[in-house]
Amino acid sequence: MTEPRRHFHDELRSLETNLVLEGERALALLNKSVRAILARDGALADQVIDEDDEVDRLYMSIEKGTLELLALQTPVASDLRLLSAMIHINLHLERIGDMAVNIAKAVKLTDELPTRASILDSIGEMATIAERMVSAALTAFQNRDQALAMQLPQMDDPIDRINRGMVAEVAACASDPGLLEWGLRIMIVSRQLERVGDHAVDIGEQVAFLLTGEFREFTDASHPELERKVKSE
Repeated sequence: MTEPRRHFHDELRSLETNLVLEGERALALLNKSVRAILARDGALADQVIDEDDEVDRLYMSIEKGTLELLALQTPVASDLRLLSAMIHINLHLERIGDMAVNIAKAVKLTDELPTRASILDSIGEMATIAERMVSAALTAFQNRDQALAMQLPQMDDPIDRINRGMVAEVAACASDPGLLEWGLRIMIVSRQLERVGDHAVDIGEQVAFLLTGEFREFTDASHPELERKVKSE
């Protein structure tokens, strides 16, 4: 291997290491943000908001590094797919960090309002699944595990179901104005967790693209027959 190629692959490995680190940091923020909303812990929420700067720093560093490799090197097809997948995964991980911040901000907006245990239980269930999905997506990328990546849409189904049911749960709070206000704000948290699941599925799609060279969405509302085919594989 020539020295320029060796340098290229060293840089590529370094970027991949940082991408996984970004994912771990984003996942940790998500966990903290949910614990903060469930425990009404304002100090923990502040930690999430502050620590998101590190996720943003990693995001910018990875974006800069991947673009530089694309501009200054001539990647072969497999390396080009990896760089393309990393650019997309990098964005999804940064967005997961943003979702965690949005959840943390909701802590301050709801800390003096009444709560309902059943809704908090639903949020906790969604969060557990979302964290499991992000972890699985990162593992699929690290291990180049297409089978695991393709399990993500099925893992996402319960999150979507709980999120859809949140409207009825909050509507049941209508007789108590304070509880209704809290419920409406918690619906935003539910939506953020639903989006985290979507980002995990999108990461899985990038893993499949990396391994096959063919990009296709795992779920496609405009082509339901494709969605059924992918889930059955």
